[in-house]
Amino acid sequence: MNIIFFFRKKQPQFNSIEEIFYKIQAVVFSKNKGKSVELPLSSFSFLSFFKNLKYAYKNKGEINHITGHVNYIALVLGKKTILTVHDIGSSLCGNKIHQIVIKILWYWLPALFVKKITVISEFSKKELQEIIPFAKHKIQVIYNPVHSDLIHTPKVFDKQCPTILHIGTKHNKNLENTIKALKSIHCKLHIIGKLTKTQTTLLHSCNINYDNEFYVPYKRIVEAYQKCDILSFASFYEGFGMPIIEAQSVGRVVLTSNIGAMKEISGTKSTCLVNPKDTMSIKKGFEKIIVDDTYRESLISHGLKNIKRFSLSEISDQYLKLYEGL
Repeated sequence: MNIIFFFRKKQPQFNSIEEIFYKIQAVVFSKNKGKSVELPLSSFSFLSFFKNLKYAYKNKGEINHITGHVNYIALVLGKKTILTVHDIGSSLCGNKIHQIVIKILWYWLPALFVKKITVISEFSKKELQEIIPFAKHKIQVIYNPVHSDLIHTPKVFDKQCPTILHIGTKHNKNLENTIKALKSIHCKLHIIGKLTKTQTTLLHSCNINYDNEFYVPYKRIVEAYQKCDILSFASFYEGFGMPIIEAQSVGRVVLTSNIGAMKEISGTKSTCLVNPKDTMSIKKGFEKIIVDDTYRESLISHGLKNIKRFSLSEISDQYLKLYEGL
């Protein structure tokens, strides 16, 4: 088979899709012909839209896989095309006109053109079925694989001043409630993502010991997982929740939300589940992780078992079977 992987234009603040599919395509290309195509433009404008369509058409192959966030190029790639949808809720933000444009160009029209649509969780599948009920027979769940660079790296837990890693600063990442929950907990908060003035002000008013970095390469994110004691991921919304399995792969305890995809990806007994809207729930979760050694070690142990569901070989095989079906 000749398989073309289409990627959005690479931007320094976004790397999750690329890191996932670079690894998948390496496995796929070891058994098939193919190439990786990065679109030339990232801005959302009609000029970018048409230039990306033209570029995609010139580079299409026998089988085409749109890896995410540029769904509209399905319009020119032909029937033997697979579209992967990562995040539905956050794409439908903004005013009603923007939402209608996104629904048409990112979901309705692509759903008519592609042969298969993969989503990264059962939660996302239910969301997408509501938007494109006419194409629900095309939707298939294939989880994201855990990155092969993330290996079990044991660390002595720092009970006196644990380092808490928080990835993401957008509204859905729930940094504000996390900060409030940590107000009286002695810790160091490591935040990856660009802070707003409001978030910075809140950090200072709550007297939080923190450091912050953004636009970091994936290698640096791996190091952050290795150096932390706890992953903080009490999001309001996620299509999957990649940091959950990334932290578990390294052997770190995870605090996350008891809703949606996060609960699904966590599996059974592998994370501390909290109510993301309740700062007291988040606070009690952190305190239990820090104080209760048995509980913490149990979460880590179950986390290492949980990640077996997301092995690169297993996920790659699922995509290979999908390509063969075309």
